[in-house]
Amino acid sequence: MNDSLALRFLYRTHCGRLLLKLLVRPSVSRAAGRFLSGRCSKPLIRPFIRKNRIATDDVLVPPGGFASFNDFFTRKRRISFPDDLHDRLISPCDGRLSRIPLRGETFLEVKNSVYTLTDLLCDAELAKSFEGGEALVFRLMPVDYHRYSYPADGTVTASKTIRGVLHTVRPIALRTVPVFFQNYREYQVIETEKFGRMVQMEVGALFVGRISNHSRPEGNMTVAAGEEKGYFEFGGSTIILLREKNAPALNEKIRTATENGAELYVRVGEPLA
Repeated sequence: MNDSLALRFLYRTHCGRLLLKLLVRPSVSRAAGRFLSGRCSKPLIRPFIRKNRIATDDVLVPPGGFASFNDFFTRKRRISFPDDLHDRLISPCDGRLSRIPLRGETFLEVKNSVYTLTDLLCDAELAKSFEGGEALVFRLMPVDYHRYSYPADGTVTASKTIRGVLHTVRPIALRTVPVFFQNYREYQVIETEKFGRMVQMEVGALFVGRISNHSRPEGNMTVAAGEEKGYFEFGGSTIILLREKNAPALNEKIRTATENGAELYVRVGEPLA
């Protein structure tokens, strides 16, 4: 997809960058979120469906229909999981998957921008434990299904929230500013029996940055593959899975399709390993 004129203006012109400083303020993001969650935004739903050719056959429509644009954006749908779900590592979401090796000093490359894993996690010890492993980056577009699940059976042993400046996750932004370093993000450390230790991170985006993870009790908690973890409100967003060095290999189809940084479209519940 070509970068839009609006994004080129925001990221590549002096006036655009000045405007961007205002747009990334949390107050602006909150105001946009309030509008999209109000009844006044309801007329935006049908044009959004038509423009993006969104299939609605499997959408679960609430009684009385969708009350706002965000109500539709965070819609639920029927999901088909594999029969051997609990023996699999599955895609946690719909999105464009890229696979990035974590080599050497734990640098993470995402769309021509480079971040240290320590900056991403804000935890040097945790970052070091994933050296030699890989990052699975799922890039969601506004047209995608924005609810996400846990990728495997396991136990959540730690959680962290990192606040930051909100930016879009479109590739043009990734070439201009260190997006993942600046974005609001949340992650959990998940210990699994079959796939080793993982980190699942959600990254917010421009005009919302709203990561709505379901509330959980304090302390360790057991989770299951396919169990809904939360959802993003309006905006393009990203999910990152970090895997350890000796984790079981991904399916050959996934490995082949994501060689050399290529992206593969996957859907929530699709087997990865």
